Amino acid sequence: MTDLVVRKIGWEFDATVPFLWQPTNPNFGLFCNAFTFIAVPFERYIVSAVRMAADRLAEKPDVAAEADRFLKQEAQHAAAHRRHMLALIERYPDLGQCYAAACAAYDELLEQEPVEFHLAYIANLEATFTPLFKVILDHRDSLFGGGDARVASLMMWHFVEEIEHRSSGLILCNHVNRRPWSRVKHVRRTFGHVAAIADAIAAAFDDVVPIEDRGVSTRALLSGDFLTGELRHRIPVRRRPRGPGRAPTIFQPVPTADLVKMVWRLALSQTPYHDPADQPLPDWAQTWMRAYDRGADMTTFARSSGTTEGDIDC
Repeated sequence: MTDLVVRKIGWEFDATVPFLWQPTNPNFGLFCNAFTFIAVPFERYIVSAVRMAADRLAEKPDVAAEADRFLKQEAQHAAAHRRHMLALIERYPDLGQCYAAACAAYDELLEQEPVEFHLAYIANLEATFTPLFKVILDHRDSLFGGGDARVASLMMWHFVEEIEHRSSGLILCNHVNRRPWSRVKHVRRTFGHVAAIADAIAAAFDDVVPIEDRGVSTRALLSGDFLTGELRHRIPVRRRPRGPGRAPTIFQPVPTADLVKMVWRLALSQTPYHDPADQPLPDWAQTWMRAYDRGADMTTFARSSGTTEGDIDC
């Protein structure tokens, strides 16, 4: 079992938080904004799904304890991202509709599928976070540097804790789905559902937020091949100019070798016997945790750690 720490941090966001909070890397900033709008309904879905399975998870005290800590961490994430989301909705009220639509999509899924499916969905998606967030934290200077310290610090905290509880979803899933293939058979449905929600959020961003406030087309940036398309662009024999309106990718500053490793680990994360506990981790996650233990102000830790020099005062 993982040893999870429930950290309550006093996040504060208001209308002074710009939509284009990362002017030196607007593509990554837009990705993080979309992440906020996905995270809140997804964390809400996690809480509902795990509560549906409460009686079965209670069969083993250690699994029940894991579920309790996992839900408490996820509830903190949902509350914090909700504050960020509401600050953006205050600037652009029509964005509230895409949040409501995402919640409705998850509510419908909860009604349609049994608890075994929901825990497989959670485990499948959570398995991708360690390779993805390792790359982000390993290259935090080029991705977060120059951005608003409030948003950057929120994202860093969430990514660190997702890595900390990287095995929780699988532990709960394996308790109700005893055969590894029972999780894998839901991979396509899982990511098809997530992609549809992400596309609807991206479309709302493009419709509601003026181009000068977001920098690029969200739908072009978050298209289904945003990782593999970047790799194809970097391979010399396949390299071709980006077409008109084609946004640079989210991970443009990340070296190709690191992207290749990430894509490979993302693929492995959906195999039957994959265990997130065995994945390589970002060393910096321990730096963040030690700073929290010392009592540092984690709401602007991106600034105090030197990651976002020249960012917006808050």
